[in-house]
Amino acid sequence: MNVTALPEQYESPRRNKIHPLKFALWVGCASLAMMFGGFTSAYVVRQAAGNWLEFQMPSIFLVSTATIILSSITLQLSYYHFRRQNTKPYRMLLVATFVLGVLFLALQYMGWLELTARGVELRRNPAGDFVYLISGVHAAHVLGGLAVLAVALIHAFRLKKFTPRRKLRLELTLTYWHFVDLLWVYLVVFYWLQNR
Repeated sequence: MNVTALPEQYESPRRNKIHPLKFALWVGCASLAMMFGGFTSAYVVRQAAGNWLEFQMPSIFLVSTATIILSSITLQLSYYHFRRQNTKPYRMLLVATFVLGVLFLALQYMGWLELTARGVELRRNPAGDFVYLISGVHAAHVLGGLAVLAVALIHAFRLKKFTPRRKLRLELTLTYWHFVDLLWVYLVVFYWLQNR
């Protein structure tokens, strides 16, 4: 079905107020941002203390970064088609986002294997420990995002009506996924600036 946009009734009646679930999600995202900010601050402080292993980050982390950025694009396009009630592209782009998310985790694992092969092992040096900790905690949040995407996929293929509730759920999924993606971009830039 091809419609220009969802009817006005699908828009939030609270035009000047944020939905409570969106507010809760933003608070959660802010908490996560503070946690990762704390991780990277601790990284810098510990690095200055000495006994720090210098190593190059595996280039596969750049591939995973491109993958997760692409997943944000596909999810945004999926939302665009949802708003226009274009069922087929909405579903296919949602599937693509999920597949790219799984691929991101696989690439992260390959990056960890490459680090181990280079001698950057867990519990050998604080430099490696921080990389495993920060990227591992991030991967856990991506895994949570994939669980939410899986629910969105079930809704996409089982539910027929485009309702305000479905729109809200997809917007929450979109916000969380974009946040996790931007968080990884920040972490990659941080790693490369610290190890150049």
